Amino acid sequence: MGYMKARGLNVETAKKLIFVSLFYNANVAFALASLKGVNIPMYIAIKRLTPLAVLIAGFFTGKGKPTTQVTLSVMLTAAGVIIAALGDFSFDPFGYSMALTSVFFQTMYLVLVERSGAEDGLSSIEIMFYNSFLSLPFLLFLIIATGEFPNSLSLLLAKSTSLSFLVILLLSLVMGIVLNYTMFLCTIVNSALTTTIVGVLKGVGSTTFGFILLGGVQVHALNVTGLVINTAGGIWYSYAKYHQKKSKLPKLMSDVEAHRK
Repeated sequence: MGYMKARGLNVETAKKLIFVSLFYNANVAFALASLKGVNIPMYIAIKRLTPLAVLIAGFFTGKGKPTTQVTLSVMLTAAGVIIAALGDFSFDPFGYSMALTSVFFQTMYLVLVERSGAEDGLSSIEIMFYNSFLSLPFLLFLIIATGEFPNSLSLLLAKSTSLSFLVILLLSLVMGIVLNYTMFLCTIVNSALTTTIVGVLKGVGSTTFGFILLGGVQVHALNVTGLVINTAGGIWYSYAKYHQKKSKLPKLMSDVEAHRK
């Protein structure tokens, strides 16, 4: 429609981004598997270990050593997760292992997205397009291997007469698209670490609503303490990055400008 300018499908670019899609889908698969044994608030708390994993991955991939304040704030965020986990009376080894594996895959694809935007000059729209396109074979294999297809198709047809179901389905799709776009955009314009820290702050609301609305979760003082420490770490990181950005020259070209090229 001409609202965005993006390059056409390129085989070489697709080859470079194949691992982004692989790690992205593995993250989703393990995250969903973990929810069988971990409640929503604790799942979100475990996923908050991602900033620490991204920080470590960045160090080993040649990004250099982060500032002391950034390092300490990320460690504080991770410490909050551990404290919150100690107050989880419904501890499930399988659920926790699946969630931790999901953290690993999320770290890998965010680091690769950041690198793709910086080295290959890809915009968030282009990365999202390639990710969606390359995800189709993986997802097709999964739904056939797990037996979801054709059972899911018959279930979808049966539910298609329900207006409320269609509205919720449409909203879920739109929110998924907006989430992926903004996540890739944030990762390219800022960094993979910033994206995960923003996710930590977002998770505060998700955790709170999870305790209140979903029920079935035993609230312990350690859960609340861990959540507070975790949030403090996220705010500290935002403060440290803000002052770090002020002391540096702005980027020569933003992701928005890349769209207009």
